[in-house]
Amino acid sequence: MRRYFSEYLGHYKATLSLGIPLVLGQVGQIVLGFVDGAMIGQYGTNELAAASFVTNMFNLPILFGLGFSYALTPLVGQLYGRKDHLEVGSLLKNSLIANAAVGLLLSVAMYVFLQNLTSMGQPKELYPLITPYFWTNLASLIFIMLFNAFKQFADGITDTKTSMWIMLIGNAFNVLGNWVLIYGKLGLPELGLLGAGIATLTSRVLMVLIFMGVFFFTKKYTRFLVGYKRSGYSRKHHKTLNKMGVMVGLQMAMESGIFNLSTIMVGWLGSVALAAHHVAITIQTLGFMTYYGIGAATAVRVSNYYGKGDLQNVKKAATSGLHIIWLLASVLMLSLFVFRFDIATIFNNDPEVIALVVSLLIIGISYQLSDGLQVNYANALRGISEVKAMAIISFIGYFLIALPASYLLGIYWNLGIKGIWFGFPIGLTLAGVMFFLWFRRCTHIIRKSK
Repeated sequence: MRRYFSEYLGHYKATLSLGIPLVLGQVGQIVLGFVDGAMIGQYGTNELAAASFVTNMFNLPILFGLGFSYALTPLVGQLYGRKDHLEVGSLLKNSLIANAAVGLLLSVAMYVFLQNLTSMGQPKELYPLITPYFWTNLASLIFIMLFNAFKQFADGITDTKTSMWIMLIGNAFNVLGNWVLIYGKLGLPELGLLGAGIATLTSRVLMVLIFMGVFFFTKKYTRFLVGYKRSGYSRKHHKTLNKMGVMVGLQMAMESGIFNLSTIMVGWLGSVALAAHHVAITIQTLGFMTYYGIGAATAVRVSNYYGKGDLQNVKKAATSGLHIIWLLASVLMLSLFVFRFDIATIFNNDPEVIALVVSLLIIGISYQLSDGLQVNYANALRGISEVKAMAIISFIGYFLIALPASYLLGIYWNLGIKGIWFGFPIGLTLAGVMFFLWFRRCTHIIRKSK
């Protein structure tokens, strides 16, 4: 066993070197979610419930958009492995165009959703809070997409620290904005939940402006800026980005969908259940985004080796990523169990909400290893550009199995929110196993073809 792990020591170091900045950036986002949830929850339970509904509805387009932008990472990684810097710059320009277009389409889709908001069956007292908060999130979608394009470019060339620092700056600005606008500090009006939305929108705009300044006006990316300036619209690049991006976006949206669409079902159970769901999902996302930071690093390393034709290290890079993610999952599982009561009280003082949060965290512990498995091998498949299979497996695991299971257990058989949550480990486990088996099959076929 010791000899086995010693073979992966170099891969552990390389994955952590790339992945730690990604994890810190992702954890920064989760900490922001914690702070948002705590500030909004202390302001009022209805505000927390309204924020839960809007946040979970927007997680679908946001994660689809993030997945769409992820198409750039392996493409850049493969070109960077071949030292084709001019083509990397051209890909970035076309990715910005494609991401802006997708951002506009997602904004239109969410506007249509907004027009049908009252048909979602949510508690009536929440709609006056939901609508203005929804608008601020809607306005920020295109800025999220532009930031994603810059971030995936930087990650693909193994510069994960720049986007980490920009995200942390944006998060700090968001926290300050929350404090000022939710509670009416520094002479500004008390806006409650709307204030949190305005702070989030402003921080997202700021992050795009900072990344643009770094790319266009510093020497950091000069060798890629040359290719950016010389290139124009490329039908070839757009076809590749759209083909891969839609598949990865669907995979991430469907994965998120089992949590976010379940929010509609939870809303049928009332404001207390919705508030507890928001708190528990926010905490569970700590694990998911941590795993995804390591998974993204794995995708970059897999794509680099794949571009060089080094299949042996493609497989080792994927396996080492899983080892790291499962170690992190084990730490998180223990922490959630030990501190479950303390965590629940951070967000809200309502005893009913706290009791529900604690029970949901126990269910959440049960699927952390499965979540890590599916994150790792979904990213490994992305690294070898095997994205169509990702979308198909996600549809089977999440939409055909997990969501129906949540509905049957939670609503049809009247197990409530706990029953809805029991559907999550079922879908995540099946998806993780299928991702792993497909990756093993693909690498075996590639090896035989060579």
